[in-house]
Amino acid sequence: MLTVRKSSERGHANHGWLDSFHTFSFAGYRDPEWMGFGALRVINEDRIAPGAGFPTHRHQDMEIVTWVLAGALEHKDSLGNGGVIRPGEVQRMRAGHGIAHSEYNASATEPVHLLQIWIEPDTDGLEPGYEQIAFAPASLQGRLRLIASSDGREGSVTIHQDATIHAGRLAAGDRVSLALAPGRRAWLQVATGRIKVQGYPLEAGDAVAIRFESGTKIEALEASELVVFDLA
Repeated sequence: MLTVRKSSERGHANHGWLDSFHTFSFAGYRDPEWMGFGALRVINEDRIAPGAGFPTHRHQDMEIVTWVLAGALEHKDSLGNGGVIRPGEVQRMRAGHGIAHSEYNASATEPVHLLQIWIEPDTDGLEPGYEQIAFAPASLQGRLRLIASSDGREGSVTIHQDATIHAGRLAAGDRVSLALAPGRRAWLQVATGRIKVQGYPLEAGDAVAIRFESGTKIEALEASELVVFDLA
């Protein structure tokens, strides 16, 4: 069964410095039908103005994954980690029993476009932690590349949950298959471009929940970037 979540149906908040679309209920946006999908709790598509960002604030008991689509994001946290995240790099911050961090656009002239993802951990009160991994551009092209997993396999960051995240960049005409083991479900987020899933057209910001299927076929109608979640 495929359930489409259209981009235009998402929650939206424009604060001037931040233009954010909420796939699931978040902050002042509440929709009881879209509170999350399994352990996947948040997918926010954020555009942050040059030089602006989130001042230091705290999180607890959440696996927070950042995937930058364009531009650069500067990170600092209470563990002493700091750095800049660019397209093709994944950041995982384990909030655990508590962590404070800030996220700012690293450019004074160009906006940064990103997906902020929250996954509920399978255990509360974990020790906070941080990972940032860069992937070779070729490893993301024409396929779905593993970027996060419970065991860190294939060079992915680790998340404390029975879940995986794949990302891929497809050229027009590229076709990929998504396989699902029995009892698993998937969420496919179209980050950029246009694709077809089982022949159904989807645009940037659209998503599809996949349940009770052994897999699905994906075709890019133009250059596109996808993020796919495999969940219990």
